[in-house]
Amino acid sequence: MLRKPLFVLALALQAATAQSRIPVVLSTDVGNEVDDQWAIVYLLLHPTFDVRGILSAHAPSISPPAGKVSLEILRSVVEQRLGMATHPPLFEGASLPLASRTQPRPSPAVDFLIQASQGYTETNRLQVLNIGAITDVASAILKDPSITRRIRVLNMGFNSAAQGGNEFNIANDPLAMQVVLDSDVPLVTGPGDVCRRDLALTLDQARAMVAGRGPVGQWLWTEFLAWYYRHVKPLRKDDFSKPWMIWDNIVLAHLLGMTESREADRPAMTEAMSFTPSTVPGRKMTWITRVDSARMWADFVERLDLYQSTHAVPGR
Repeated sequence: MLRKPLFVLALALQAATAQSRIPVVLSTDVGNEVDDQWAIVYLLLHPTFDVRGILSAHAPSISPPAGKVSLEILRSVVEQRLGMATHPPLFEGASLPLASRTQPRPSPAVDFLIQASQGYTETNRLQVLNIGAITDVASAILKDPSITRRIRVLNMGFNSAAQGGNEFNIANDPLAMQVVLDSDVPLVTGPGDVCRRDLALTLDQARAMVAGRGPVGQWLWTEFLAWYYRHVKPLRKDDFSKPWMIWDNIVLAHLLGMTESREADRPAMTEAMSFTPSTVPGRKMTWITRVDSARMWADFVERLDLYQSTHAVPGR
């Protein structure tokens, strides 16, 4: 029997791995809370993801112009904290929410998303991970409605699948969320109640996971600790039991096959961000119902250790 040379087998394995990677674009309001940093690190360090680009999203807690400031923070995370001289392209998103449900909010991020989606199809979609206000995704749909046949949106948002609710990401641009819900784009959503149950970390848990774990791990711990003392425990003198959520990892876990989910009728959304039946029957969406957090955090730590053992990370 003829045997192929080892280098041929290695090339074939590399090609198969490249073909199996998931093409993704991330939209993040990094600079708002602590969880975006964890999600960016997980995304960029995981070989399963073929990251085509990252978009900066606005939030009221980010200094104006929010899209530009978020982009600067995003660049510092990628280039300074992770030490990536070569990385996926980064694009400035809108600094303000939509002014109407019919007019897109122009930004470099919108133009990039439309361009990046070209070549994808209904059976081979670009995965768009949205972990902030969904302004740029909605604007891309308004500017080029055909994009709904080329992308799938995975969104962290709403308080629950049953009620919807005034959750931070949704509240930062309700009109944009209405545009997405009313469109035909395939939609997967990770709601807040699942994040609270499955993605909560106490101070001790976060410390044990990343503190002292190389420069990147130590930075993530410092970010978590600072957020915890500012927002979780400002007045709780001796009680450190209250956790905080790494909300945004829910969409990454879903793409990695570490969640359970269910399909449901796709609702419409009121101005109060509650759900009502859609006027277009038959539309569906997917709700994430559980995250295998033990498996996800073990994988997260493994990727963190491997990256820092094989790359020149600032601070080492």
